[in-house]
Amino acid sequence: MARVPDRETCLELLGRMCLIRRFEEEAGRQYQRAKAGGFLHLAIGEEATIVGTTSVMREDDYLIGTYRTHGHALARGTPADAVMAELFGKETGTSGGRGGSMHIFDAKRRFMGGYGIVGGNLPLAAGLALASQYREEDTVTVCMFGDGASNTGNFGETMNLAALWKLPVVFLVENNLYGMGTSIERHSAVTDLSHKAEGYGIEGERIDGMDVLEVRDRVSVHLEEVRSKGRPSLVEAFTYRYRGHSAADPEVYRDKAEVEEWRQKDPIENFVKVCLEDAVLGEEDIEAAKQQADKTVEAAVQFADNSPDPALESLYEELYVVSETMGWYAVDERSPEPHPGELGEEAPAAARDLAESVADRESEIEPQNRPGVRD
Repeated sequence: MARVPDRETCLELLGRMCLIRRFEEEAGRQYQRAKAGGFLHLAIGEEATIVGTTSVMREDDYLIGTYRTHGHALARGTPADAVMAELFGKETGTSGGRGGSMHIFDAKRRFMGGYGIVGGNLPLAAGLALASQYREEDTVTVCMFGDGASNTGNFGETMNLAALWKLPVVFLVENNLYGMGTSIERHSAVTDLSHKAEGYGIEGERIDGMDVLEVRDRVSVHLEEVRSKGRPSLVEAFTYRYRGHSAADPEVYRDKAEVEEWRQKDPIENFVKVCLEDAVLGEEDIEAAKQQADKTVEAAVQFADNSPDPALESLYEELYVVSETMGWYAVDERSPEPHPGELGEEAPAAARDLAESVADRESEIEPQNRPGVRD
């Protein structure tokens, strides 16, 4: 275990982990009450990986996650009120109640969101890092994703591009041993994920994701190396989730004994033990941190409950925008004069004439003689 930091830092680390744990527990309860809708993915057990990583990031660094990201937002400083309100689908939520659990977003704190598509955040992270490079900033993007995402095509493509362009990004795999309900031995030929990007020239390191101090120590090294050398790196945080893949997961794929074994490695309780042994914190500090987390989450639930629902007439706002100043959303190339696909009624005359002539010819052909038609 890395050296125990000063009292102020320990209080901050403990407070953040307690807040995330308490928030996730309450989110699960509110989901059962049908207050939180959609899907719900809890990160109970993964607090050390989240807090250890974010605690050594700069405020101007970028963070991007997947769909298990309530804790990431909280660790970056997003108010618990706004996160809970987003789960409740309320107007005061981080995405105006339109994103829900899987799409928490806080641009102000450079938390660039959670994404429901496995591996979908990887190329976006490369884009954020490219922007930093293009603007000649020394900011780093941290991309956190699960072990299952390391098997997607996006993973290889992004690693190759990031290495080729020497992008300032730290790819952090939250390896919780299961891709949904499939154990890592059954879904990945390489189970030490820290080696998975070596073929693209990206060095990796496996760390104990249940130890907030080790995560903090090693991720800080990777951040500074990426910042100074301008090249990507990969960190595999070996962690565990105590709840199922989602709130609807029956968890028939793992033994209760396995879960209990990992509970003995609880990131919060083990950090508390170290702080007490080193006399950096006292029992009263531990109790105060837990009570503060309780109060914050209780207030967040009340805030979300009392917040207004989005107006019904706003249902279709910001879903699809067509204007003269924006680019094309689709391209219709069925004529010598391509035109925006979303503006079919404004297609050039040549496109309309061509479509009509094809329709006329089709009507002259006997049905049995049309291509693809058989007796």
